[in-house]
Amino acid sequence: MSDYKDLVNMFINVLNEDNEYSSIPLGISNRHIHLSQKDVEVLFGKGYELTRLKDLSQPGQYACKETVMIAGPKGVIEKVRVLGPVRAETQVEILSGDCFKLGIKAPVRQSGDIENTPGLTIIGSKGTVVLEKGAIIAQRHIHMTPHDAQHFQVSDNQIVQLELKGPRGGIYGNVVVRVSESFQLECHLDTEEANAMGLTSKSEVLIIR
Repeated sequence: MSDYKDLVNMFINVLNEDNEYSSIPLGISNRHIHLSQKDVEVLFGKGYELTRLKDLSQPGQYACKETVMIAGPKGVIEKVRVLGPVRAETQVEILSGDCFKLGIKAPVRQSGDIENTPGLTIIGSKGTVVLEKGAIIAQRHIHMTPHDAQHFQVSDNQIVQLELKGPRGGIYGNVVVRVSESFQLECHLDTEEANAMGLTSKSEVLIIR
């Protein structure tokens, strides 16, 4: 009888683990900027190194103490957070509503895809950088490991839909799956997308097809 109860409990635990794994953690991102080392030194001084403020969910990524001002043809936005570590090219990830304030038309792109995107002026404590390109609105995406991808039966760069639970929940399409051994499982939406459905970092996110 004891063996039978143990077997039932084990089966229930497996079901619970699988149910938990069906839901994807949610990360909500505000506007931010990734800087090249060259631009870091122009903005903050020669030889300057970014100051780690808080680790982010993705391994090796962190929010920095530093902030900058970004300026477009029609306006400016202050206190835009710098994220580290430095990258090969500077990239500014803004919200859709920011485009109206700045006076630019940033396209929806995956991170790193900055060809044929508008530029901005970046103002730091020691200098100014004028970008010819680099302003994007981040495409909705999910970070996952190859193991996660196998579990969810998806592949790198596959486009999926998300079901988002909550009082104002719904479905988001055009969500790109990004797979790498260096990633941690997490869905990334920006603050506008999250606010539109009343989401928080504890909201339930499910992949649907």
